[in-house]
Amino acid sequence: MSESAAGPRTYNQTHIPRKYAQGKRRFSIYWTWSYPWEANRDVTEMDNRFSTITEVRRVAWPNYETPEFSEKIFLQGIAGTLELFHLSTLKFQRLVGEATEQPVAIYQRIDQAGQRLPIDKGILDDTDTLMIFGLDHMVTEQEASPDEIDAVQRFLAREGTCLVLSPHHDVGVSSDLKERAMEYAHHGDPLVPRQQRFGRYTLSMMKGLGVPVQNQYGLRPATVKGTNQIAPLNAFRDLDSRGWLSEVTTFNFHPHLPHYAVTTDDTKSIRVLSKQPIDMSRPHPFTEAGNTEFNNFLWMPPNEKRAGDILLADSTIFTTLFGGVESLENFWRNLAKTPLT
Repeated sequence: MSESAAGPRTYNQTHIPRKYAQGKRRFSIYWTWSYPWEANRDVTEMDNRFSTITEVRRVAWPNYETPEFSEKIFLQGIAGTLELFHLSTLKFQRLVGEATEQPVAIYQRIDQAGQRLPIDKGILDDTDTLMIFGLDHMVTEQEASPDEIDAVQRFLAREGTCLVLSPHHDVGVSSDLKERAMEYAHHGDPLVPRQQRFGRYTLSMMKGLGVPVQNQYGLRPATVKGTNQIAPLNAFRDLDSRGWLSEVTTFNFHPHLPHYAVTTDDTKSIRVLSKQPIDMSRPHPFTEAGNTEFNNFLWMPPNEKRAGDILLADSTIFTTLFGGVESLENFWRNLAKTPLT
């Protein structure tokens, strides 16, 4: 938490619009959750909720046995875990802020104080790259309204804009409990329930925008033999004419990442720019079907109806909760330096 020492922290204030500056991209992160609904979930429920910090401390012991995570100054329930996600984007915010000379704006669909903020002109007018982090559990019933979809379509009509869509994993969809047990054993994270389905808001936005992708499963990436380092990406650099993956060989390790299944045969409308090798030592329905990699970074280039880019990448790629490497920072920098025209 020492990262917050970079400057004074503010809370419960109205956003001050950022002025346009030529070549200086303005980033905004939009967390799709209802913070109160997620934080108030019954902790006796087995599935479809975040862990409490007490559970995190028990599983990750002794990593969080430090004064800054004690009950004296840090929330110990589910709210504490939501705050971990907020804290984990500070490094990304700092790097992008330095690269663009613009602060990163942070929004929540429904915040700690119950203030509801749909995506609208107020958010989008001073944004060039909008990042929608799809970490709302489906049971909390968050959906994009027609007005929000229309606002994002208008945003993407502006040259130089970029929309990053990040629906998280979809674990335990099957009603077959043995299959859920196999998925759980595959990812190996005791903090993830046997069923944890994310992304209703982001998926509804994607449907409205005509994004032909479905988030599936929570897959464990392969690692370099004899290490805990994530295996290199299988990048399709000939398709990456924007250079999003320039000097990028890996993302960070996260034990349950979504496969972004493409639901169209139109290879011109959407490009899979990279795939991640899967840990094949742990059985999973996806690998038993013959798959050895999953789609983890996709691009929809501009077309005759849309001037902006659409990217799909999991939100954990933009956090430090799960480690980070120089390659990942190169990826962040590439996004920040993408020309506005």
